[in-house]
Amino acid sequence: MKPAATGTNAPAGRSADATSAAMVVARQSRSIVTRIKFATSPERVWGGLMFYEQIEERPPLHLRLLLPLPIGTENSKSRVGDEVKCLYEGGHLLKRITRIDVGHHYGFDVVEQSLAIGGGLALSGGCYTLRELPSGNTEVAVTTRYASVRRPRWLWKPIEAAVCHMFHRHLLSAMRRKVEAA
Repeated sequence: MKPAATGTNAPAGRSADATSAAMVVARQSRSIVTRIKFATSPERVWGGLMFYEQIEERPPLHLRLLLPLPIGTENSKSRVGDEVKCLYEGGHLLKRITRIDVGHHYGFDVVEQSLAIGGGLALSGGCYTLRELPSGNTEVAVTTRYASVRRPRWLWKPIEAAVCHMFHRHLLSAMRRKVEAA
């Protein structure tokens, strides 16, 4: 994981408070990973990678009730350092691309969150990891990193994980439909 920005290398326009918050999120971050198998090559899957905000069909009711409604994206997401603005009803996320290993790994950090999620979730980043299987199929793993202020943790951790897995399955299913229809 790329270290959080500090005072001397914070992106222009970010306050010291935002930088401190980013460092706290990085220290308390939790990762949720969901894997699914695609019946095609890593090259075809790579061409179908997308963000949640790029899925054309409306999210299912349970995700619409639990998560902000995505609208779309602005800017390029093809090179390390690119910043993508992900738009939602009620706010946005700014994702910075941190690592691209074509055909294998695509990683990003959330560098700005102007969006209320789940009563206090702070997103810190995520990634897609592709692994070719002996059958020629591809396993895709989606990871979301976040921190939560919800207490008690013994109650909220499994709820947050369940919602995150539902979100991942929706994303991966949309990617699978796109790739297998091509």
